[in-house]
Amino acid sequence: MQIPRVKFLGNNSAKLPPTLGGLGPSSDIEARENHHSGRAAFVRVSVKEEGRVTMVGFLLWCILLILCWPLAIEALVLYPIVWLLLLPFRIVGIAVEGVLGLLWAVITLPARILRGPRHA
Repeated sequence: MQIPRVKFLGNNSAKLPPTLGGLGPSSDIEARENHHSGRAAFVRVSVKEEGRVTMVGFLLWCILLILCWPLAIEALVLYPIVWLLLLPFRIVGIAVEGVLGLLWAVITLPARILRGPRHA
């Protein structure tokens, strides 16, 4: 499991945590700073290495198939079941992230109004 690289359009670079449950391919993500709030918003821009990650995963599965074929077949059957079991947690994570973002915006609204417009 790889941590996606983040390109920050400022002077800093950062790392994002892995996806919820650790499933899914890694991707390049670009961070754009919101000039009104000063917070960074992460936007997916390209998935260059998705093919490489998929190929490496397939090759590892082929090696497992050669070394221990029952375990490889079991992994092949269980992967979609585990993915389906973790799907509600991903949906809850998206919903909680949205609610916390809204709560943060409501709490910081008076400070942003009093601060006035920012000049870039």
